[in-house]
Amino acid sequence: MAKMASSITGNKSYSEILERIERREAVVLTAEEVSHLVEERDRSSLVEVDVVTTATRAVMSGTYAVLSFSVADPGSFQRAKKAWLNGIPAQVGPCPNENLGVLDLIVFGTAHSSDRPDYGGGHLFRDLVEGKTIHVVVQKDGGDLLQAEVGLENMPQARMFGSRHAFKNYSAFVNPGSHPVRTIFHARDFEPHCQGATFSGCGQINPLKNDPLLETIGIGTRILLNGAEGYVLGMGTRSSKERPNLSGFADMHKMSAEYMGGFVTGMGPECICSLAVPIPLVSPTILEEIARRDREIPLPVNDINTRKVIGQADYGSVWEDVDLEVEFDPQQCRGCRRCLVEMACPMRAVRYDQGARAASRDGSLCFHCGLCVTECPNSAFRCHLGALRMRTAKGDLREVPVVLRQSDKLRALKLSEELKERILDGSFRMALPVERIG
Repeated sequence: MAKMASSITGNKSYSEILERIERREAVVLTAEEVSHLVEERDRSSLVEVDVVTTATRAVMSGTYAVLSFSVADPGSFQRAKKAWLNGIPAQVGPCPNENLGVLDLIVFGTAHSSDRPDYGGGHLFRDLVEGKTIHVVVQKDGGDLLQAEVGLENMPQARMFGSRHAFKNYSAFVNPGSHPVRTIFHARDFEPHCQGATFSGCGQINPLKNDPLLETIGIGTRILLNGAEGYVLGMGTRSSKERPNLSGFADMHKMSAEYMGGFVTGMGPECICSLAVPIPLVSPTILEEIARRDREIPLPVNDINTRKVIGQADYGSVWEDVDLEVEFDPQQCRGCRRCLVEMACPMRAVRYDQGARAASRDGSLCFHCGLCVTECPNSAFRCHLGALRMRTAKGDLREVPVVLRQSDKLRALKLSEELKERILDGSFRMALPVERIG
């Protein structure tokens, strides 16, 4: 850790920044505030900043929870063979807990309910954090079934882990083929002939965009995972030098439901997670990276059929001069006999009341993905989503309208602001990582 601590921007090291925080002298800005600062003033003014809070909220498949709780009195069964939580299969173990009546389970965020096709692990995790009771079914080793109702308050241990979270931004997808495609990168069939684009990544506020060399993010770095204080465990799976990602964990008891949930794609439910990471400005590289705005950050465009890059864009085309929030005007709802938005919404945030012949939206669930805007024929949902400006391999410039966002920058901004406030009031304590990654 000596190398990390001595890396300096101006005359500030990581340790000196921590001391400034303790003395309540530190200048802490969100990544969004930094972008405004760069727009309004010379970049040299950034040397006055000590810490930048970054965040991302997106569909993150590599999520799982480790749960341990009692479902019966000791001696009620010898061992559990299988288990389901609200119909979602769980991996029993690793500890058998013989005759204790206790389950140790691993539940994948991408697991699907056996009886509810639009309900998955991400939905289950949010239900638990919201305080809802879940139905547990256990198949004993003899074959008999045991059932119980359990809530998060009944689980002494409930931790969420990310095996690959917070990629250093991501990719956009289009379908240049001649047939619709079902995929996890769209909530509907992906229309052919590049009629629409989807993308992931929060651009300039994304954590690893601001510390791409992992100079300050290391093993043991404190983070916020879904609003709960957690830690970086190391590099995530499928990580590379060009596209690093992180592995981390946090206690589910302290999470906030608004930062998590399930997202139904064309291939079934996926899992939403949010991460916020503080980045101390300890090197010229970090200083340079935090100054880069969305229009300067590459966004590769992939063919959804082959997953190969067929063009290049930037995050400016999808995050600059667009609306982050989807607005709903119930007065514009015309009471369609078949509500297309209710069928399409990946969060199931829109409900249509047949009796009242009107739609309603649960704003706490809305991901602001924008799909409702393209599905509603009556403009009851409004949001300027922008268009992907893609430069093809031949050098042609093509614009493809964005029809779905798989990242929610609005709540990512809120989480980065929350992290800033917690650093300043002392409720979140930054600390040097115990070891560098890589």
